[in-house]
Amino acid sequence: MPPPPCKPRVVVIVGPTGVGKSALALRLASRRDAEIVSADSMQVYRHMDIGTAKPTAADRAAVPHHLIDLVDPDEPFNAALYRERAAEVIGDLHRRGKPVLVVGGTGLYVKVLLGGLVDGPGPDETLRRRYRDLLESRGREHLHELLVRRDPRAAAAIPPSDAVRTIRALEVLDRTGRSIVDIRAGHRFADRPYDALLIGLTMERAELFTAIDRRVDAMLGQGLVEEVERLLARGFGENLKPMQSLGYRQIVDFLQGRSGLAEAVEKMRRATKAFAKRQGTWFRADDAIRWFTPGQEAAVETEVLRFWHVP
Repeated sequence: MPPPPCKPRVVVIVGPTGVGKSALALRLASRRDAEIVSADSMQVYRHMDIGTAKPTAADRAAVPHHLIDLVDPDEPFNAALYRERAAEVIGDLHRRGKPVLVVGGTGLYVKVLLGGLVDGPGPDETLRRRYRDLLESRGREHLHELLVRRDPRAAAAIPPSDAVRTIRALEVLDRTGRSIVDIRAGHRFADRPYDALLIGLTMERAELFTAIDRRVDAMLGQGLVEEVERLLARGFGENLKPMQSLGYRQIVDFLQGRSGLAEAVEKMRRATKAFAKRQGTWFRADDAIRWFTPGQEAAVETEVLRFWHVP
């Protein structure tokens, strides 16, 4: 392999949950001695393995993975911290001449990694505490409805279940008088620290939904309910941001007696499919992504090797 170029080259594999990103990345990495950098906002949390579809111990032994198991579920983590940690890892791999594969479905993490952070206002703990109290007393739907009334464009981009982003949008509006949508549009993510090849995986919606159903069944068979029980027993409360995430929220409802298991599983299936649709919408807006289906592995490898200058 030739000496590393001045700017690190990264191959980024994105797409909706369940489409096969991790499997493709493992095959590519195994063939080219590459290392994988996760771009998954849930895989950073320790003790949350099954519901986040983390790579297995065997996969991690075969190919080095980075940015997995960084913090406990009650510790803060965000896009800024992700970008900082990812830059350290990619810089080290670049110096060692290792090919880099960034793999994941968290669009914001990919966006800030490749284009930088929005220059918005810093956190205001007084405001956040006020909105968190409102969240606790009135619920996520009330908080989101407040955003709908005050900043409908931001509300259209944030699902009602995402209280963290809802609070941030309200905070930015209170501090600047501007919509977070306008602030992000003005930034345009213009900081480009890497040469990047973006590969997107896609499949027909019916096929993807079938794959998601299989994934949900597999998680349950692997012990997702027991994993959530252990998290609660460790003192990780149900109102923590990671415990409100996809799959965990529904199983917590079952364990707390708010739903039956069949109802919780069906809600998990529906929520996962809705999430996959949102991921698809996010990534489809990026014209730089080259799209392939899981069966086009040879074509993907050709693109990747050309980008890495491998004969």
